[in-house]
Amino acid sequence: MALKKERQLADGSAPPGYLGVARSLSGRLWRDRAADPELTRRHQLSHGLSEPLARALAARGVLADQGETYLNPTLKALFPDPSEFTDMDRAAEILVTALEQKRSLVVFADYDVDGASSAAQLVRWFRALGHDLPIYVPDRILEGYGPSPAAFRRLRAEGAELVITVDCGAAAHDALACAAEIGLEVVVIDHHLMRGEEIPKVAALVNPNRPDDCSGQGHLAAAGVTFVLLAALNREARRRNLFKGQPEPDLRQWLDLAAMGAICDVTELRGFNRALVTQGLKVMSNWRNPGLKALLDVAKSQGPATTFHVGFILGPRINAGGRIGRADLGARLLSTDDPGEARALAEELDGLNASRKDVEREVTEAAIAHIETESNQAGAPMLLVAQDDWHPGVIGIVAGRLREKYRKPVVVVGIDRASNVGKGSGRSQSGVNLGRAVQAAFEEGLLLAGGGHAMAAGLSVRPDTIPELRAFLCERLAQESELATAQDGLEVDALVTTRGCDRALWQDFQRMAPFGPANVEPLFALADVRVERPMALRGGHVRCSLTDGSGGKLKAVAWRVEGSEIGRRLLTEGGAIHIVGRLKPDDWQGRQGVEFEIEDVADPRRT
Repeated sequence: MALKKERQLADGSAPPGYLGVARSLSGRLWRDRAADPELTRRHQLSHGLSEPLARALAARGVLADQGETYLNPTLKALFPDPSEFTDMDRAAEILVTALEQKRSLVVFADYDVDGASSAAQLVRWFRALGHDLPIYVPDRILEGYGPSPAAFRRLRAEGAELVITVDCGAAAHDALACAAEIGLEVVVIDHHLMRGEEIPKVAALVNPNRPDDCSGQGHLAAAGVTFVLLAALNREARRRNLFKGQPEPDLRQWLDLAAMGAICDVTELRGFNRALVTQGLKVMSNWRNPGLKALLDVAKSQGPATTFHVGFILGPRINAGGRIGRADLGARLLSTDDPGEARALAEELDGLNASRKDVEREVTEAAIAHIETESNQAGAPMLLVAQDDWHPGVIGIVAGRLREKYRKPVVVVGIDRASNVGKGSGRSQSGVNLGRAVQAAFEEGLLLAGGGHAMAAGLSVRPDTIPELRAFLCERLAQESELATAQDGLEVDALVTTRGCDRALWQDFQRMAPFGPANVEPLFALADVRVERPMALRGGHVRCSLTDGSGGKLKAVAWRVEGSEIGRRLLTEGGAIHIVGRLKPDDWQGRQGVEFEIEDVADPRRT
């Protein structure tokens, strides 16, 4: 049951912040997620929704005429016309012609989940048409991100006539210029931001974020762009009567791969992308892809596919190959139809993922020690930590962990003294454009390479330039960071009780799923609750039970709170507190219950 927030100060005025929380134990302001009352009422009447659910839709900008496609997103209603993407038709023509002429093709993929799932889609489409499409994935440490002149020369020497880059290539100007010189034709399928207005000279460049693209699909991952390309390929092949005597590939069977890329690349789940993920999870739930099924089995997981499966079970294991193992393992896993090969690859990736966790933990602990002991970091608008031999495959994850802990932009740099180069990865706080600042540092001559987007960035830097780079980024981000800190907060969807937090409430709000950027998971508030039987767990987590005046008792967990004010407060079993968090299913041993995942805690005596 969801309640209305009715709290006033003694003089009758509204207190600052939701439940009067102007500053929680994590330092955040709690806010009531704003929603238009009339739009809320229209959603209620049109779709028979509860008031809290209708209000949550309105608060996320879902207009009255968008309610049906939001609650039931379908490809039929939301699939874009491939021709709306600049160069999409051109790319389809080139690739179908290459297929007819039996030219030597190679797909060149990035080493993450988005690159692997994009490559696997193309491999499977070409295989359905009787053509074997080899995969090339650059080594993260030896070759770095994306195409390079050396890689293209190698492929050309091995007989490649045409390369299809996926999830990379749009900004690889040197490599693409080299390809033109050596007579290697290139089709680029990408989604990353491009520098300036210059378009590289290639056979075709499909990227909804290229300056002259008008598709309006810039929020797609490369896997989503690739899925649209498959539709264009089917259309072009159909136009040339290539399906006579054989069935046309049913693209729906590969929706699971498109969903993998969209979820793991943390893209905005709106419009077509939302339909892609919704329908893709349904396809994935059949577990017909041998690689995904094998990975699920070695992870000892089961059940219908969810964003949790993709983001926390499958995705990290696929990424492990590119982080600390062989870069092409993930793409090979998602492409194979051999259950035996899938099992072997899945076991190798599972082992690499376990090793990755150990490396990540060591780097995280060392980075925290740097931050806590370096006085110049304490009040800085952003954090930059560097050390010799930090593994470049985990620095991005570590940067994300530190951003969560310190709630400000973080850049983590691993230094290779042999090459005298530091490889860095950054994660930012909402409202602070880290990618733009890194690009400015590159233009200032402080970086060997660098770029990214608002929330994430990568860079290469000479070690002796790191202090100057830190000073530059701090100065560049100071104003944005100050404003972001002032606005840092949590937006609450509804006030509930421990008795009202039940399976019915969770199921009601599941109609909004899948959740992610542009469709954030609902946050619920519990007021004046008491903590019972708190237990510290390995990994810095805390489990407990919550009770309040409603008479209910709610299981709860707080992740990675060891050493924080939130963790200490939960473990003390003191007076009543306010809590904000998410409702999660608890299906252990078939119990069909719920658990409250704690995001933040406020002490009414300190807010």
